[in-house]
Amino acid sequence: MRTSRTVLSRRRPAGAAPGRLRAGLAAAGALALLALSGGPSRALDAGVRVAVPMPVAEKAYRSAKDALRAGVREYNAGDKQGAARALEYAAGQGHALALWKLGRMYAEGDGVPHDDLKAFEFFSRIADASTDEGPDPQNAAVTGSAFTALGTYFLEGIKGTYVRPNAERAYDMFNYAASYYGDPNAQYNLARLYLDGNGVDADPRQAARWFNLAAEKGHRPAQALLGDMLVNGSGVQPQRVRGLMWLSLAREGVEGRKDDWIVALYDKNWAVASADDRAEAQAQLQTVGSIRRRN
Repeated sequence: MRTSRTVLSRRRPAGAAPGRLRAGLAAAGALALLALSGGPSRALDAGVRVAVPMPVAEKAYRSAKDALRAGVREYNAGDKQGAARALEYAAGQGHALALWKLGRMYAEGDGVPHDDLKAFEFFSRIADASTDEGPDPQNAAVTGSAFTALGTYFLEGIKGTYVRPNAERAYDMFNYAASYYGDPNAQYNLARLYLDGNGVDADPRQAARWFNLAAEKGHRPAQALLGDMLVNGSGVQPQRVRGLMWLSLAREGVEGRKDDWIVALYDKNWAVASADDRAEAQAQLQTVGSIRRRN
């Protein structure tokens, strides 16, 4: 696989601090979360980057789309090694969805050896292919997800590789994906950076703004943290009823032990709320549910 060189070159998302997007970042993809390079600068020095070779598919396909279809078919049938070979062919032709799927497979160790650096490189190719003319409608979700993944990799780094933790680069990636692609995971992660003052000056109002955008798209962690901020007036004007409504919405969507913290946050705030605030929050929640069912 070739090494990513440029990504964010001439673009600066709304709200980005001047000079933040310096010169080629490296890229990453979604769900497993990775990283990339961009702007008139480079997030990673190309001189120290090690290209991950693109595996050669054993089978020829008529086109990248044909290989992608075969890869999806084989993946769904349980032949993940065969799926990886087909997707590698499509990825070699620059097919964004194939690159994204392979990135996720390597990030999760799903049918292939777990390899965050390989995932990073696959996602970086998606980011490199993005244009200055705005999101490509066909690949917008995939591209936004790749930038978001990149942000996570820059935030945490990839141990034993040239991908070092870099909170400012993480901010760049999340801000770009959140602003240009409306990616809810990026909006949530960007809000966390503003909330914690990590890679950017702490700004609770900005945190609440980005949490709200993600929350409106059904992002449960964003709903929970926004609700807690509003109930307690943490750096924002208190809105107890609205905060309880968001916490209740997050609580309704809980999925397993990984969301135990949402349940705890809900229980803590609900226990000290007045009966009137609880009743009004439930009424707002029913209104929101009715609107969503109609839409």
